[in-house]
Amino acid sequence: MPVKAMVLADFLRARRGQLTPQDVGIAPEPGRRVRGLRREEVAERASISVEYYVRLEQGRPHQMSEQVLVALAEALQLDGTSREYMYRLALPSPSDAWSSSLAQIGPVIPKLLQQWEHTPAKVFDRHQDILYANDLASALSPGYVMPDKNVVLNVFTATEPQRVNPAWRATARISVAALRFYGDPMSPRLHEIVGELSLRDKDFREMWADHEVSPFTSGTAPNHVPGFGWVDLRWQIFELPGGHFLHVALFEPNTRAAASMEFLTAALRAERLTGAPSATP
Repeated sequence: MPVKAMVLADFLRARRGQLTPQDVGIAPEPGRRVRGLRREEVAERASISVEYYVRLEQGRPHQMSEQVLVALAEALQLDGTSREYMYRLALPSPSDAWSSSLAQIGPVIPKLLQQWEHTPAKVFDRHQDILYANDLASALSPGYVMPDKNVVLNVFTATEPQRVNPAWRATARISVAALRFYGDPMSPRLHEIVGELSLRDKDFREMWADHEVSPFTSGTAPNHVPGFGWVDLRWQIFELPGGHFLHVALFEPNTRAAASMEFLTAALRAERLTGAPSATP
């Protein structure tokens, strides 16, 4: 069966399971055991036959009309982002395999990022493979933020004590939802990342099974600054040509976050002057 049809089937089943009868105005039934809505209830709400909807959830390929897609989106109460994701799975589209290199961006972005010596910044692709990071970003997460590393894989290296922090769970959910939203279902790289994490990480398996989808925007995440301690840094992501993304850490003046970046910048300057890693408290 076509991969996109199977991914769409998984998405429809997950979203159907997340709705309750009360969510869509159906009176609760005593002793009802069905998790979420029944297939028949979704089909009725979308004004399509049950047989047709069953074929969709079985991953049997079928060219859907825009009218049916709109009806399904309404029936499943999808938001704008989830609708866009479902449309991309359901409608034929030309192959747009985005490049996993900086060739389409050119040399300007790396030069610009390197000039931002007070601002951690990195570039990654649609599967969150890091392509470039400036010195401060690499120093902020030594061994993790560098070319050939992956943001999602990095997130799930967190220890159990670190995962108790609600901010970690929020960051992890954002990364997973963006991986599903931007990831190419036909890409071996997406299957590699999902396969690896599904085997070894319970939190990832649960988040991936929720089928949440979300584009990159902004937020706050906990960061451990070597020699300084834990701080919360705001982040903003900007879309670049060719399916690449620029991630920038932000902080307000005269805050602990700003002090941590000043500390790290001073350590990097000392390292450049001496030619050896600087000693941090």
